[in-house]
Amino acid sequence: MGKKIAVLGAGANGAGIGADITRAGHDVVLIDQWPEHVKAMRENGIRIVMPEETQVTQVRAYNLCDVCTFREKFDIVLLVMKAYDSRWATQLIEPYLKDDGLVAAVQNGMTTDTVASVVGPERTMGCVIEISSTMYEPGIVQRDSPPPRSWFAVGSIHPATRGREKEVAELLACAGRVDIVENIQATKWMKLVSNATTLVSTGLLGMSIHDAAEIPEMRQIMLRAGEEALETGKALGHPVLPIFGMTAEDVRSSNRLVEKLLDTLLAGFTIKSTTTTVLQDWNKGRHSEVNELNGHVAAEAERLGRTAPVNKAITELAMKVERGELKPDPANLELLLRRTA
Repeated sequence: MGKKIAVLGAGANGAGIGADITRAGHDVVLIDQWPEHVKAMRENGIRIVMPEETQVTQVRAYNLCDVCTFREKFDIVLLVMKAYDSRWATQLIEPYLKDDGLVAAVQNGMTTDTVASVVGPERTMGCVIEISSTMYEPGIVQRDSPPPRSWFAVGSIHPATRGREKEVAELLACAGRVDIVENIQATKWMKLVSNATTLVSTGLLGMSIHDAAEIPEMRQIMLRAGEEALETGKALGHPVLPIFGMTAEDVRSSNRLVEKLLDTLLAGFTIKSTTTTVLQDWNKGRHSEVNELNGHVAAEAERLGRTAPVNKAITELAMKVERGELKPDPANLELLLRRTA
């Protein structure tokens, strides 16, 4: 009998992953909190629009309120919710996870420990995700990085799950390239370095990642934010590891690692028009993950008695957007320059 899989959080990334796993023949359900989106998936399937093709996949979709009707438990849950939703979402699904089941936190941010605090580290698998996609209409995903241009890392955080990484990796391989890593926490921090470089900073300008990175002054701010994140990670004891399919030699041979990460992201995982998840959330009037990204870097640096002034400035301006005091706009570059001078 095949494993029973749940994708908890069927937004742009979750819907794309869920569609890929469904097409591969797995027994999978998609669960989401947007009723219109669930309705559209039930009636029309998921429409994934990619640069070179469009795929429509019929899926089994459920609302959050349907979870209480489930009678069978899941072997694997892919948690693809926002980082700040990790705790309650894991608590929601925990009663429906098998005793030897796994929850894989397929998310931005350092969420693995949060998931483990709910279901136990022996039922938790760490994961890193790099997919560029957006969703503004129910049931329709614009995916800028098809599976050959998407990447995941999977790693265990507990002896009980050593050797089980491939159970999650085999699923995610339906949606992109997958590396199984020894130190998933350090790998997730390396992804945080990349996210601290790009997600909130370019969102503040209301621009695509490519367009923002082409402005010399903005590119320098982005790189400085990433370098602060990299140094904070080192201070926390995280080794510098390759991500995005890079090799250990790529990391060792680069004396401008954050810039190499940025250029790898731009060339391999995004297109000219790709906007970040943070800007997408703001455009929808939604709360973003700023506190779990640049805000987390700044907070960890402060906890260690260090400073991360660029990340702090980005976070402060982002919170003004969250409160409705600022709007994403290229003019915000001047504010960033003043605060980071």
